[in-house]
Amino acid sequence: MKIILTGGAGFIGSCFLWKLNKEGIEDIFVVDHLNERKEKNLKNKKFSDYFEKGEFLRLIEKDKIERVDAVIHLGACTSTVETNAEYIIENNYIYSKILAEWCLRNNIRFIYASSAATYGDGENGFSDEDEITLKLKPLNLYGISKHLFDLWVVSNKLTGKFVGLKFFNVYGPNEYHKGEMRSIVAKAYDEIVKTGKIKLFKSYRKNIKDGEQKRDFISVFDVINVIFFFMKNPTVSGIFNVGTGKARSFNEVANIIFSILGKTPLIEYVEMPERIKRQYQYFTEARVEKLRKAGYTENFSSLEEGIKSYIEFLRETKYL
Repeated sequence: MKIILTGGAGFIGSCFLWKLNKEGIEDIFVVDHLNERKEKNLKNKKFSDYFEKGEFLRLIEKDKIERVDAVIHLGACTSTVETNAEYIIENNYIYSKILAEWCLRNNIRFIYASSAATYGDGENGFSDEDEITLKLKPLNLYGISKHLFDLWVVSNKLTGKFVGLKFFNVYGPNEYHKGEMRSIVAKAYDEIVKTGKIKLFKSYRKNIKDGEQKRDFISVFDVINVIFFFMKNPTVSGIFNVGTGKARSFNEVANIIFSILGKTPLIEYVEMPERIKRQYQYFTEARVEKLRKAGYTENFSSLEEGIKSYIEFLRETKYL
C-alpha cells in the first residue's frame, strides 16, 4: 500500500506514521515543513520519500506525483491565535482544495483533518451531521479555515467520497515542538514539575467557575486508531467527530496530574489575554454516534488512563 502523509513530521502525523510502520506499511511519501524540533518526530520512522510542502504542491499541480492508494492530509497551520488571514487560508483551505481535487481526478482515497474549532461557542451543538456543519460559526481564523474546507466538501457533495475528521483536544507524544500550542496536559506537566503549581484561566461566565471550562480531551493513540480505521475501510466516507464523547474540566486535568506526580494540588487562576477572550470555547463534547454507526467499535481511553500513559513519555522525553 502506498500512502501520502502530509504533516507527517507534526504531532498527529508523526504518530500516525509510527502506526503505519507498526502495521507494516513503509511505502509512504511524507510531506511537511521541517525544523530542528520536528525532525526528532521522524527519528526511527520508515518512509520512502520526503517532500517540503511547497515543492509537493507544485508537483501535484503539474501531476508529477505518482498515483498512490490514499492521501492522509494532516498538514496545516494549527495555531488558534494566528492572525494572518492570508497565510492561514492559503495553508489550510487553498492547499487542501488543490490536494483534494488531485485525489478526485485520480480516484484516490482522501482523508483530511478538520477540527472541533469549527463548532465555535457550541450554540449549534456538536453534531457532525452535514446539515449542522452548514450552520456552524467558528470563533477564530484557524476554525474558519477548517470550516471553509468542510463547507466546500459538503456543498460540492463530496462527503460520499472523502473523509473529514474533526479532531477535538488531542494530547500525547510528539507534540513537544508546538510550544504554546501544546496540549494542556503537556504544559501542565512541565509547569507542575518546575513550580509545584499550575496556572489556569479564570472563567468570565457566571454559571461556570474558574477552571471548570470543559473540553473533550482525547489521546493521540485513539486518534491514530480512528484514522487507520478509515484508511482500511475505503467504502466508509463522510465528516466525523473524533473525540471521546465526554467533556472534562481543566481542573480535572490538573488534579489528575498532581495525583500522578504525588503532589498536593495548587491551582492559581489567572486573567485570560484579551485576544483569547473573544474566541474562547468554554465547552466542547463530541457527538460520536455517527462514528459508531460507521463501524468504529474501539473504546476510547479515559482521561486518567491517557494522562498516566502520556506522563511516562514526558518523564523520559521519549518520542514515538
